[in-house]
Amino acid sequence: MILEKIKELQQRVEGLQATTADEIEKLRIQYLSKKGELSALMNEFRNVPAEQKKEVGMRINELKQKAFDKINSLREALGGNNDADSAIDITRTAYPIRLGTRHPLTLVKNEIIDIFSRLGFSLAEGPEIEDDWHVFSSMNFADDHPARDMQDTFFIEAHPDIILRTHTSSVQSRVMERQQPPIRVICPGRVYRNEAISARAHCFFHQVEGLYVDQDVSFTDLKQVLLLFAKELFGPDTKIRLRPSYFPFTEPSAEMDISCNICGGVGCGFCKHTGWVEILGCGMVHPRVLELNGIDSTKYKGYAFGMGIERITNLKYQVSDLRLFSENDVRFLEEFEAAN
Repeated sequence: MILEKIKELQQRVEGLQATTADEIEKLRIQYLSKKGELSALMNEFRNVPAEQKKEVGMRINELKQKAFDKINSLREALGGNNDADSAIDITRTAYPIRLGTRHPLTLVKNEIIDIFSRLGFSLAEGPEIEDDWHVFSSMNFADDHPARDMQDTFFIEAHPDIILRTHTSSVQSRVMERQQPPIRVICPGRVYRNEAISARAHCFFHQVEGLYVDQDVSFTDLKQVLLLFAKELFGPDTKIRLRPSYFPFTEPSAEMDISCNICGGVGCGFCKHTGWVEILGCGMVHPRVLELNGIDSTKYKGYAFGMGIERITNLKYQVSDLRLFSENDVRFLEEFEAAN
């Protein structure tokens, strides 16, 4: 019975005809694929009596080879230009594979990390899903501080004390509670705030915060580090200025502006004709923050600073819409190929 099927299939294979590459591919699938007629024949071969297996096996192998030869001859008759497989010249060097590029936020983050690494700062990271203590309480936030309000913070409904971190200061807290000074770290990471998404704001963004705690640390040390950072990142002609501000975790506190790198400080639409652009907040670590995190504030002092990576990227590459950073538009990302 199986020998008759082999003979019938052989006659059909010998008479195969095709005029297009698609027709040839259909014939290949019909006869040579895993679910094709030859595979079905091999399944029947299992039930062949032992004394006939040698002969039947030889006939099946001959049929399979004839089917391969017939399919290949049909392909050759069509010509190599119509066959995708034959269009590949295996003797040539490999075709070039287009490589991807780093995201602009990654480029800027790596540049910031590199600058502070050369200034002696090490890298520290922490969880994005945090508890209230590390995000707020250990940073000297009062119980009624507006940042704890639902308008600013994403809370986990089933666990009110578990939140999505609103700043990477929580990493600083974790470093201080497990390490005594000297401490010199930068903390990059993604943070979340319950804000409406627009060209100037997003519900998630990226920060880099820095912390230095040791004996005899002064505001002058902070100013000099930030001046060196600004000159490294934006150019040697960059100037900075510090304006008094308020943060619960630093005292005194300041906002830092740099001279507009677009107009050179003359005044333009980007800097609102002031010649200055705000890039970060900073200050001396509040003594209460040191005490809350297990560090003797009578012996040690420190400074801290924090900046938004999106803000810095906007300044470096003049990106006007924050939403572009998270929409994965390839056309936008390709603009940064030269910066990689």
